[in-house]
Amino acid sequence: MRLSLRAAATAAATLLVLTTGCASAHGRRDPQFIQPDGPPANPVSPAVRVGDLVFVSGTLGTRSDGTLVPGGIQAETRQVLENIKRTLATAGLGLDRLVKCTAFIADLKEWPAMNEVYRSYFPNGNYPARAAVQATLLFGARVELDCVAAGR
Repeated sequence: MRLSLRAAATAAATLLVLTTGCASAHGRRDPQFIQPDGPPANPVSPAVRVGDLVFVSGTLGTRSDGTLVPGGIQAETRQVLENIKRTLATAGLGLDRLVKCTAFIADLKEWPAMNEVYRSYFPNGNYPARAAVQATLLFGARVELDCVAAGR
């Protein structure tokens, strides 16, 4: 859990720095909380828009009922990206608008298998900037991504 708190603190600091000059079309910096499934059950928003940036919370390979998809790292990576795609669609954006992702992976030995699926979601070769950290994840997950997207 310590790593997740560190990641949250880093994301909050990044949000503060990046939003200093980012105003919405109406000249405001008020956050817009993006909740594709209505109010969240947990105290976290799936995404928050500030100006022209959308910050997508750490996303696991869970189905709508909250359970992890079976099948290991590749199945989870596919579900993570589908979940992020759905969240971004609620904000009127697609995966092509991602500019930064952080990958939290339970075992870095699975990095090549995760990358195989990840790569397939960016067929034009325009990959977001990315960092990776080995971490213990909630619910025994193998991979988690948090991302930043740009654009209205």
